[in-house]
Parts: sequence; structure tokens; C-alpha cells
Amino acid sequence: MSLCDHISFALERFRQDISIKNAMLNEIKRFYPDEYQIGMDALKIIEKHTGICLPVDEAGFIALHIVNAMMDEIGIKQTQEMMNVIQNVMNIVKYHFQIELDENSIHYERFVTHLKYFVKRVFLNQEIEDDNDENFFLMIKSQYKNEYLCVLKVYDYMQKQYGIQLTNDEMIYLTIHIRKNYYKKC
Repeated sequence: MSLCDHISFALERFRQDISIKNAMLNEIKRFYPDEYQIGMDALKIIEKHTGICLPVDEAGFIALHIVNAMMDEIGIKQTQEMMNVIQNVMNIVKYHFQIELDENSIHYERFVTHLKYFVKRVFLNQEIEDDNDENFFLMIKSQYKNEYLCVLKVYDYMQKQYGIQLTNDEMIYLTIHIRKNYYKKC
């Protein structure tokens, strides 16, 4: 229903020559490419039925509505905040390693997917169960020291920004995903 309302208001804004820029458009394209494509397809359908060609910013807004619908418990504002967190974690990784991540790699896609679920759990206060395998945690921590140091920066960010403490399991997963991304560029 909220998507129908949004489209109705977007058409009304267009008729009144009022445009709204989607500040999250690049992040939406990057983190939700399938939903963004649906938004672009929706713009074509809207144009076909109304003769109005809405700007691509609206495809991003439509994508957010779709993402929000798929994540029942999360609202649009939280979805936007989730994208901010994902972008900030990516920036921590890029800054730590002084690299650009290969956004076309399968490892990058998996990392983004992991971050989406990670951030969703954070916003819903759902922690993954820590299996308390201290030996595995210590092995990952010592084997991938530089990646683990990067995860500690993510940990610090999440704790300072949101009061969230990551479990050992979450830190292991982040370390492994960062390792895969870091070594793709070396």
C-alpha cells in the first residue's frame, strides 16, 4: 500500500514540477541491484500507462519500498540507515587496506549479502548464536591478523555508533569475508 501511495505522490509531484533527489541512489544501485532494476521496470510501466517519465531517483525509492516489504520488521528509515552502515563498513575495509574492492566479484557480492543480514540482525536485536568455539576463533584471529584488525575497527564503529558488541562468530565471518575481498585485489 505504501508503494502505491508513493507512486501516486510521485506522479503528483511531477505534475507540480517538484523533484526530490534520492541521496541514497548510488547505494541502492550497488546494494540492491535487483530491486533497483524492478524500480526501473516500474518506471517504464508507469510511463506506458500515464505518459509520465519519472526520474531515475524514483526507481531508487521504489526499490527501497520493495526492500522494506521483504524485511517485514524494518521501515524505510531503518533500511536507509542499514545502507549507511553497509557503506561505512565498506569504507572501513577500503581505508584499512588502502584498496578499492572489486564490486563485480562474487566475493564482494557475498560480503554485501553478509553485511545486509548482519545489519538486519543488528537493527532487530537478533544476534547469531555464538557456538563458543574459542579455538577456531583464536585460529582465525592469528591466521588472518590484518583482516582481524580491520574487523576490530568495524567492531569499534558498531559499538560507538549503535552500542552493539559483535559476537566471536560474527567477527569470524566478517574476518573471512574481508579476507576474500582483500586478497582479490592483491
